[in-house]
Amino acid sequence: MSDFSYRTFTNRNIGFISEAEQERLHDATIFVCGTGGMGGAAIQALVRAGIGQLILADIDQFEVSNLNRQVFCFAHTIDQPKAEATRDVCLTINPELKVTIFGPEWTAHVDALVSEADVVINGTDDLGASLLLYRTARSHGKTVIDAYASPLPSVYVTRPTDPMPEERLGYPTIGTAWNALSPDQRAQAFLSEAEHVMVHSSSRHHVDLALAGEVVAGKRSRMSFAPMVISTGMLMAYEAINAVLGKPHGADFRGWFFNPHAGRVERPRNALIAAMLRPLVRRFLTRLAAS
Repeated sequence: MSDFSYRTFTNRNIGFISEAEQERLHDATIFVCGTGGMGGAAIQALVRAGIGQLILADIDQFEVSNLNRQVFCFAHTIDQPKAEATRDVCLTINPELKVTIFGPEWTAHVDALVSEADVVINGTDDLGASLLLYRTARSHGKTVIDAYASPLPSVYVTRPTDPMPEERLGYPTIGTAWNALSPDQRAQAFLSEAEHVMVHSSSRHHVDLALAGEVVAGKRSRMSFAPMVISTGMLMAYEAINAVLGKPHGADFRGWFFNPHAGRVERPRNALIAAMLRPLVRRFLTRLAAS
């Protein structure tokens, strides 16, 4: 693109952010692990906001079922590695963008990737990969932006001194290597996250519970819907930009849920109410999975 100018490209950002802040975005590096649904939506927002350097990692290829929600999945990118296809589209937005991509080999380089980044976005839905990302980010003093597996858009921000999800949600994974997880550990961790989502949000009112039971029981893939997925990615992008610019985060390590059906934010319940609800939700999820 012979007439491309970064200044012209980002000119309409000014007013929401200052020119000095735009330069900070230009000089920033963000590592996004998982370039599909939520990760891909966050990437698109960050690229259009003028982030200068991206590190992208994904082990999969785009497939037809991704077309319903993943912003870098098109008919012409089906069967292409997600990280490669994402990079190529990003460069049609900002040809000066610096992009480094990794496939399955990213795990062998994770220390360098996290160390190089200003902030990390977790866009993977694999428990082992998430544990590796969080544990490495803590060791390098880096913040991780993430979202829950929820029917409602959500976001949470885990700083290096905050409890990681496996600690906060009580996963049975502490002390287990990220690549040595048993099927039971994975299942219990998923149930722990589902329990948190049910206790602290109205998600159960916005999803087919019969199908959700099949997901909990491991009988079908997780449901995903474009408005929810893309909205979540936007929330993650906002928090990544806050981190780069040193602005206060809108979310903490507990996060919050956005309910677009009611036009409200749902924040974590107080500890007493959550403790009262948790056994009820646990029994409900157990019955749901059994049915």
